[in-house]
Amino acid sequence: MSPAEALPEPSEGSHDIDVEALLPMLRRIVGAKMGDHPAAEDVVQEAVTRVLAAQDRVEPRTLEAYAIRTVRNVMASMWRRDDTDSRNQHRVHDPSQPEDGEEFVVASEERSAMTEALSRLSGRERELLLAHEVSGRSTKGLGEASGSSAGAVAAQLARTRARLRVEYLLVLEGVEPPTDRCRPVLLALSSADRRRQRELDAPRHLLECPTCARLSEPLLGRTAPRADEVHVPISSDPDIVAARQAARELAAAAGVTGTDLTVLATAVSEVARNIVRFAGDGEVTIELVERPRAGIRVVARDTGPGIPDVDEALRDGFSTYNGLGLGLPGARRLMDEFALESVRGQGTTVTMTKWFERKA
Repeated sequence: MSPAEALPEPSEGSHDIDVEALLPMLRRIVGAKMGDHPAAEDVVQEAVTRVLAAQDRVEPRTLEAYAIRTVRNVMASMWRRDDTDSRNQHRVHDPSQPEDGEEFVVASEERSAMTEALSRLSGRERELLLAHEVSGRSTKGLGEASGSSAGAVAAQLARTRARLRVEYLLVLEGVEPPTDRCRPVLLALSSADRRRQRELDAPRHLLECPTCARLSEPLLGRTAPRADEVHVPISSDPDIVAARQAARELAAAAGVTGTDLTVLATAVSEVARNIVRFAGDGEVTIELVERPRAGIRVVARDTGPGIPDVDEALRDGFSTYNGLGLGLPGARRLMDEFALESVRGQGTTVTMTKWFERKA
């Protein structure tokens, strides 16, 4: 048995492990009262968040009773809110009241923003887009007219629409990209070009640039969430629980079992905890990979102060806060591949991978 296989999940000094152990019980309580209600899991997570927020005021021996009372309170609050909404539904719209002009102002602003965004496209881009969207010309006909193929025209239309979305948002928000990297990153997000996003390190840019982080929300919201990738923002201890749980669920769905699940969850906890302790804010991305073999890749990014001495930080036994966890050295031992990049004043990126065998 390897050291990793013999390693239990850490419990000392780690509140998230205790609360995570309560999840099955909380789900049974909610399931008994709410059945398959769409908000059932939200109730469980809200209860967990409240328990974590009160962890310094609750004795360990009373944690279970406190969690039960909390989840019941959350359910009661939800039912009261639903009942109030139902009783007041008829008041949502009163046709006797005149419509105000707000929606007309918004529509006018949106039309103006679209006009300005179109003017920022090149002449060729505008001509192609209007011919297809307004005049209804097919990609095949446009390709024949320009001596190109329907596929090439479709690709050009996709790029033009991606650029138009970016320019429209910039005009609507009344901002200009603060850096030279902003537009390329926003274009990569708008076009859902994952290869280009990796080349530009788009996730790190979104951590560093509040403007692009805000503009990225409607661009990312256009596409359905990927089943093979999860992003978990990290800023507090409850987020460590969320990252652990996300890693477990994604790995289990891919066929990872037993000790490998524990090892993965433990390593994710350590890198997420490092973000909370030393950077304050960051993100953990967990994704399935197929090359060079099946595995789970975890990327933890932050924009904190950076690590002064990377070699020292990876030395076994090293700790800057006298923590009881495994730290970065432990995370490196648990995973099959591990890389750490850190720049003083710019932040740290940890990339680690756990390989596994696909079930037949």
